[in-house]
Amino acid sequence: MKIWLLLGLLLMHEALEDVTGQHPAKSKRPKEPGENRIRPTNKKMKPKIPKIKDRDSADPTPKTQSIMTQMMDKGRFQKPAATLSLMAGQTLELRCKGNKIGWSYPAYLDTFKDTRLSVKQHERYGQLTLVNSTAADTGEFSCWGQLCTGYVCRRDEAKTGSTYIFFTEKGELFVPSPSHFDVVYLNPDRQAVVPCRVTVLSAKVTLHREFPAKEIPANGTDIVYDLKRGFVYLQPHSGHQGVVYCKAEAGGKSQISVKYQLLYAQVPSGPPSTTILASANKVKGGDDVSVLCTVLGEPDVEVEFKWTYPGQKDERPVTIQDSWRLIHRGLGHTTRISQSVLSIEDFETIDAGYYICTAQNLQGQTTVATTVESS
Repeated sequence: MKIWLLLGLLLMHEALEDVTGQHPAKSKRPKEPGENRIRPTNKKMKPKIPKIKDRDSADPTPKTQSIMTQMMDKGRFQKPAATLSLMAGQTLELRCKGNKIGWSYPAYLDTFKDTRLSVKQHERYGQLTLVNSTAADTGEFSCWGQLCTGYVCRRDEAKTGSTYIFFTEKGELFVPSPSHFDVVYLNPDRQAVVPCRVTVLSAKVTLHREFPAKEIPANGTDIVYDLKRGFVYLQPHSGHQGVVYCKAEAGGKSQISVKYQLLYAQVPSGPPSTTILASANKVKGGDDVSVLCTVLGEPDVEVEFKWTYPGQKDERPVTIQDSWRLIHRGLGHTTRISQSVLSIEDFETIDAGYYICTAQNLQGQTTVATTVESS
């Protein structure tokens, strides 16, 4: 009986082990020092290639950061956008960081020595202030740092700032012009500009011929419209001559600009083309004599004259009169004649000798001479 009881208990013990899954633990081999504990797999991995920036495609020129800030309300400052729109009457204050700052602003403010404009240099920044602004103040405001050696300064191109400001004024879509009629000279070797600038950024501007009355298209190849300059004639020729005006539309309102007379001027650019002529090269004592210096040039290029004459050191009294006028040479060509006349009354021996005239323009100077002798 005891034997059967023992056999039953043994069978029950084995059955319980099968149900619970308690199998004898397998012996594990201890790993050697430095042995890799990660199981190798046959899974294929794509190698990661590090991204390298293409240096050749990068812009080699260093980017300049604007040094200009605009004074806002409650003492706040912010960098101005490339273009700003302000209401006329507002006070404009711009600051540029640096201990030596140069400024540029619409020439209108310099031409009339406007007291509304103030430019000051502080220890760490330059300051430009414009009060009681008007539509006529519309234009480019810019600043730059200056690199100075002694009294000689040059512009620091790495430290600049600029913004174009539209001063919007009621009833003024165009930047006011000092005259009701203006002349634009068309030169074959450079661009010509009809300066129809507006005070409203969103204004639509068109160019028109007075006679025959028609709109002149700004097609982008012959004529383009530049918001900051006006209508630009890229390659002027005699066919562009005539009277033109501009028309602006904004906010349901329209306005006509002043009229512009386009004149074609075919004169080579360069130092003055100068001639000199005496009323007589041999003069008797007591007679009057005059020497004429003449320059033929471009209509819009001013000429300055300087004289050297025999009695100059002895302060011999002479009369010098300068003048200029426009002449039409046919086919619509316009030329400017500038003249300077040196006159002497009661010719004396001291007046005999060389009369030298020097004419100068922006491209250079030309010197001519003639002799006047006693007869």
